[in-house]
Amino acid sequence: MAETATQIELDGQYRALREEAGFLVRERGALLVSGPDATGYLQSQLTNDFEAVEPDRGCYAALLDRKGHLVADMRALRLSHAHSGAVWLDTEPVASEPLRKHLEMYKIGRDVEVADATEDWVITTLIGPASGEAAGVPPLAPEHAQHYAERDGIEILAVATDQGLDLITRPDAVDSVHRQLIAAGAVHLSEEAAEIIRVESGRPRFGLDMGPESMPAEAGIVERAVDFEKGCYIGQEPVARLHYRGKPNRRLRGLRLSAPAAHGDPLFLGDREVGTIGSSCLSPAHGPIALAIVRREAADGERLAVGGGGATAELVELPFST
Repeated sequence: MAETATQIELDGQYRALREEAGFLVRERGALLVSGPDATGYLQSQLTNDFEAVEPDRGCYAALLDRKGHLVADMRALRLSHAHSGAVWLDTEPVASEPLRKHLEMYKIGRDVEVADATEDWVITTLIGPASGEAAGVPPLAPEHAQHYAERDGIEILAVATDQGLDLITRPDAVDSVHRQLIAAGAVHLSEEAAEIIRVESGRPRFGLDMGPESMPAEAGIVERAVDFEKGCYIGQEPVARLHYRGKPNRRLRGLRLSAPAAHGDPLFLGDREVGTIGSSCLSPAHGPIALAIVRREAADGERLAVGGGGATAELVELPFST
């Protein structure tokens, strides 16, 4: 009965996300990069063209090692209000310290300051078509567009996401902001419900679906994260070579599962292991689904064996939801 009740609650949250709005606090590592050389410095380190980003806008980017493998992926925002001229970076907690150490190490000779802001700010994520209405924020587009406001003495930076909004506030303002969201009709979400939406959209998560063993092309993030016209950055040569001269041996795929599977479960094409399960969930709309970086010899529509329990996975293109 407990499992049934939990599933009913999850289904209700899912409907709210698809039809209205829901919210939760995101665990993210945050850095503020400031100083006269901040923009040029990040341009030389990250995969995207940050110099082309205007104030109150942002981009998605990655930091690579010299072989083109991921060290971190992040959202990078050019701020123009409370921290005018600074750059906000937020990433998965597991990648936050490697990112900070790298930026500290390579800034020698540049007028740049790198500050850990993780404890100073909290990110409340709103998901769903009514996110802007619930937050009292005017329509924001494209993704990463920002709107700064002070409401009842609370400093709020609203940032457009692919599924709604992020509200960045001071920690002591979180409870008040959440009360306002509930009063406006938003539902308090579980992490599990939010993850269903992410998996359906086909966006990989660092530490689950991609990591230090992955190149951007394998992780399916080239279109969002990599600019091939900008100047040099660490890892540029192998990434460009793969893009212009070849195809990745592995790439991010969607899996329609015959039964729920766990992160790390191996995937087999015949007797050969061709990948492992990354993120997985039980979607109210699609049933058990997952993301995985799979070797290219496994084609769309092919059925893979999952682990040794008899479950199968059908390979599909992403996203699951259109």
